[in-house]
Amino acid sequence: MTDLGGLFRAAGVIGFLHAVDIDTGAEVVHGADEPVVTASVFKVALLVELFRQADEGRLDLAERVTVMADRHTPGPTGVSAMTDDVTISLRDLAYLMMAVSDNTAADTLIGRVGLSAINTMLVSFGLNGTWVEHDCRDLYLSIVEDTEQKDLPTEPAMIDRLRAFDPARTNRSTPRDMTRLLSGIWRDEAASAESCAVMRRLLGLQVWPHRLSSGFPYDDIAVSGKTGTLPPTVRNEVGVVEYPDGGRYAVAVFTRSYGTAQNQPRADAVIGTSARAAIEQLRG
Repeated sequence: MTDLGGLFRAAGVIGFLHAVDIDTGAEVVHGADEPVVTASVFKVALLVELFRQADEGRLDLAERVTVMADRHTPGPTGVSAMTDDVTISLRDLAYLMMAVSDNTAADTLIGRVGLSAINTMLVSFGLNGTWVEHDCRDLYLSIVEDTEQKDLPTEPAMIDRLRAFDPARTNRSTPRDMTRLLSGIWRDEAASAESCAVMRRLLGLQVWPHRLSSGFPYDDIAVSGKTGTLPPTVRNEVGVVEYPDGGRYAVAVFTRSYGTAQNQPRADAVIGTSARAAIEQLRG
């Protein structure tokens, strides 16, 4: 049995993990019920609520909206990085939100579905450790307010005082809650079967290969996931790993690094390493 705590320590992080066989319920746990900062992992919950509202006829995913350039939320990808106004469908905003973690796409969708609706859905699913406190824009505003500066701090003592890095005061979840939500998507329970199939496709289109996917570098293993990053210390990913023999495993890994360097390849890689160790244990 792999020492998950040892893997995390060697990578310079505190780690929390839950892995579960979606079909049998067998699990591997390491701090699975501890509250964690989600960063962009919260976008999975937003995705589910978006498609549930579409199922109910409360919105049309083909509806086109115009995102004005002066309303962009800070972020390095997607609409957030664009210069001009963008007219796009809700469906394609969902794609950008999942594939490249576009913050402006996410905030535009939150404006359409509502934070309260997301949290009501989470409560109805029994995911009592998960809560979406604010959108991406308000997350960044909280950092500016707490630090009185625009740049993220690098002093550990200051970081620990920020609301954005405190699970009690920001978007939060637990590893177990996230694997339950993912399992619902893969079992067609989170929304209609058609909507769950589309959500699985979107999660499979994520472009980042350096975390969860790095642990499964094989052509016949499919990895679908959603990263979450809050520099300089929070690096996460949740997802589902599917083997050619039909085995499918939901896994959630959340980390908090001791160091404050912007680039920490060991912290990124241990997400894939620990997930693979946990799933290999489940597979016997």
